Amino acid sequence: MTQLATLQWEEGEQVRSAQWHSENGIAPHKKIQIADDTLTADIAYRLACEGTALLYRGDFQNARQLMQALVRRVDKPSKKSTRVDRLAKDKVKSPLDTFNLHRLAQSQRARILGMILIEVNADHSISLRRAPNVAQACLEAYGEQTAPYVISLRELLGVISAHEWRKTGVQVLTRGDEEIRIHPHYGVFSPVRSEYIDIVLKAPLPAATKQSSVAFDIGTGTGVLAVVLALRDIQKIVATDLNDRAIACAEDNINQLGLNAQIEIRKANLFPEDKAALIVCNPPWLPARPSSTLEHAVYDPESQMLKGFLGSLKDHLLPSGEGWLILSDLAEHLGLRSRQQLLDWIEHAGLKVITRLDTKPTHQKVFDKTDALHLARSKEVTSLWRLTIK
Repeated sequence: MTQLATLQWEEGEQVRSAQWHSENGIAPHKKIQIADDTLTADIAYRLACEGTALLYRGDFQNARQLMQALVRRVDKPSKKSTRVDRLAKDKVKSPLDTFNLHRLAQSQRARILGMILIEVNADHSISLRRAPNVAQACLEAYGEQTAPYVISLRELLGVISAHEWRKTGVQVLTRGDEEIRIHPHYGVFSPVRSEYIDIVLKAPLPAATKQSSVAFDIGTGTGVLAVVLALRDIQKIVATDLNDRAIACAEDNINQLGLNAQIEIRKANLFPEDKAALIVCNPPWLPARPSSTLEHAVYDPESQMLKGFLGSLKDHLLPSGEGWLILSDLAEHLGLRSRQQLLDWIEHAGLKVITRLDTKPTHQKVFDKTDALHLARSKEVTSLWRLTIK
């Protein structure tokens, strides 16, 4: 469990404590009130806004309903806050301002919704009425535990949702009549955006793979791109990642698909100590600071992974080999990075662009006009940059 600390509260005229866990790295709450089914949503919302966490002791399903009531109140602000938001929008001068305000609003929303707490027993069971069996979901997310722990209900619902995704999997392509499904683990980014998978499927393989059918997948995550390369008949793929959850997830997917003979998973910071004819990388697309461990697949502070990949790519490419950089231009539309910056990094790395394959994303947020970032998302293009040594 990534954030291990002690949470203390008063209950029944006694001081009690338990381990505290937060994937967002939130420190243990100082103000905690016992809550049950008699607590109204309005009072709960006021307490949460004031910074008081609510340790729930009532019916689990009622706790979920209370969470939904808080969601409605957070997402439908008062007239006063609406006027403040309108004034803030009037002062917005750039897409970057919009992005920063959006992240601030999301952070405040997460803080309020994270104030409902649930105590979980050491065996991952929950001692509340009508509580679901979450033992397997929590075991997958947190591993074996020796003592009770407390987490937010919001995080617990995320753990449950991740367990369902892991069971069902995400269909990424077909092989004959067989569906190829990837099963994401908790904390590993799910390959739900199919456009970048399609573009890797369609890009012409470099001629160098005919002499040496070896490829690297840098930052493999679920292992999805390594699987795609294997199904394109690349004979040897080395997939790397630094995240232990990602490594376990990729290994699980490779085993389920019977691709162990073609794909090897290694824990490494970017590149293995070899060279390949094809090196693929799908780094986080937005150069901003992640607010939790779960956001590392989306946010790349100061473009560290992107620049690291470009800066060392030529040292790991075989002659006439190619590096495939899969990258959205959303950061450019948000004012987080310019196209010229990216081109300069490519140039300074001793690389040249062979060609660029573009595709438009089709995920739901592209068409959601109520999304704060809709204007930028509506212009977004996902590209596969085919790079080689100058």
